[in-house]
Amino acid sequence: MHGFALIDKAAGMTSHDVVAMGRKVFGTKRVGHAGTLDPMATGVLVLGVGSATRLLQYVTDGTKKYEATIRLGQSTHTDDREGEITSTTDASGLSEDEITNGINSFIGKIPQRPSSVSAIKIDGKRAHQRVRDGEEVDIPAREVDIAAIEILSQETVGDFIDIRVVVTCSAGTYIRAIARDLGELLKVGGHLTQLRRTMVSPFDISECSQLSADNLISVATGISRILPVRTIDFAEANEISFGRAIPASNKLGAVAALDQSGEFVALVVDKEIAGKIVATPTLVSVKE
Repeated sequence: MHGFALIDKAAGMTSHDVVAMGRKVFGTKRVGHAGTLDPMATGVLVLGVGSATRLLQYVTDGTKKYEATIRLGQSTHTDDREGEITSTTDASGLSEDEITNGINSFIGKIPQRPSSVSAIKIDGKRAHQRVRDGEEVDIPAREVDIAAIEILSQETVGDFIDIRVVVTCSAGTYIRAIARDLGELLKVGGHLTQLRRTMVSPFDISECSQLSADNLISVATGISRILPVRTIDFAEANEISFGRAIPASNKLGAVAALDQSGEFVALVVDKEIAGKIVATPTLVSVKE
């Protein structure tokens, strides 16, 4: 059983919990996911089953879209509602222009310091585990690309202001960090109270379904939506099966090679060998 499953993860579950459920449903240990969602978060989680697990990296690299609620006026040690409150400040006096200008300053390619309770590994150990173990964690900033932040609404709740936003961003962007940094910029503190991932490009929340073999997207269909595709003949498929090169695809980066029946055969990448550009297999589908 091979393919991609699109799941709308429920709150309170870890991404690994969903993988464990998938292993039972699909009857294989070869189940993985693309892009971790915290237990608090809901939304699109892409699972790879069987041979599709080897292609999940190409899903992980895609553009993401989130719906989130940021609370201004309070900070927590996890930058979200599940953490301990570290400071509280009256934010009710902030104007809409101050908030809008603050949010707009995060659009574009910016350095972002991930939350200390992220899933990033430091010397082989997850940052969030180090925090739970009482260790000090300081993760260096890294460049992320935030394509857009749309403000859906602003609501004053006592001394706080809750802002609902839609964020379109690159892989590796932390929405909790945006909440934290906006609060710091406006000098009132901030944290995330709600997070829902609505897209892991090219897969949208509207496509999500229950964990079931009947709902699996085939490897060929899934990878065809992510990477350029070329159809190869029997002779080329045979060459690839032995790890040999075939005529060039004349495209940049990885290309999904499908056979005459539309089944996924391999990923191929153009490279120069002995003065000639050819397509070399980098990942070959193994029939089981």
